[in-house]
Amino acid sequence: MTKIVMYGTPTCGDCILAKQVFAENNIEYNYIDITKSEKDTEKAIELNNGVRKIPVIVFEDQTILVEPNREQLLAKIN
Repeated sequence: MTKIVMYGTPTCGDCILAKQVFAENNIEYNYIDITKSEKDTEKAIELNNGVRKIPVIVFEDQTILVEPNREQLLAKIN
């Protein structure tokens, strides 16, 4: 079962970067395209304390990164 969940959109630059980092490091994750569901959009906003920013990435330890850069994401997964 995948322990990382990423809320994002297909055209979001930070989302594309996060997907690349996960791919480069063979990290499995569950990607939720918030453009397909208002419920998922609301969940992403809720996880980010009411702020509308993506990607919202929830890790196995329940920590959350929002709009992480490459270095922040690498630090978290390593």
